[in-house]
Amino acid sequence: MKIVLGIAGASGSIYPARFLKKLLELEGETFLIVSPASIRIFREEYTIKVGSPQDILDFVIEKWNVDVKNKIHIRPFGDIGADIASGSNTWSSMVVLPCSMKTIASINAGLTENLIERCADVTLKERRRLILVPRETPYNQIHLKNMLSLDQAGAIILPASPGFYQLPKSLDDLGDFIASRVFNLIGIETDLYKKWSPE
Repeated sequence: MKIVLGIAGASGSIYPARFLKKLLELEGETFLIVSPASIRIFREEYTIKVGSPQDILDFVIEKWNVDVKNKIHIRPFGDIGADIASGSNTWSSMVVLPCSMKTIASINAGLTENLIERCADVTLKERRRLILVPRETPYNQIHLKNMLSLDQAGAIILPASPGFYQLPKSLDDLGDFIASRVFNLIGIETDLYKKWSPE
């Protein structure tokens, strides 16, 4: 498993935190890009002092006592000349979790002003799997048009809308639901929550 994970500036830090927890436990290789806005949101929503992508990783590892098996490569948000800015480097999937509406609009318009946007553009042009997880409500017509256009271009739109048939008992359970749905789409089965059964 070799993926790119972008964390863009939207509310919902629980989603990338729980996704990272499970991802770190899996064998593989991950290129991580974190926007400055996401670092601020992590700081506010978890009420912790973080100032860098490494701080976020350390927080996840320490909070849940993670046995790290995944090789994480942090790439600077502003470095559009990074190795993963080129399709000559390969990865199977890219996930943007959560994905701000600004990021969705930029990807849809073909703008590549930062490394998340550039990698998403490369992922689409190379016909690799791109999963975008918006955390916004309600959607306006511009949001909906951008998401429809990206779906037509080959991206998968997975709104951060957790199900409740798992009878969640904590915010972590809600984060795990979305993380599990993302893992399913990149071809990884997890045990993050009990799958639906009518029995």
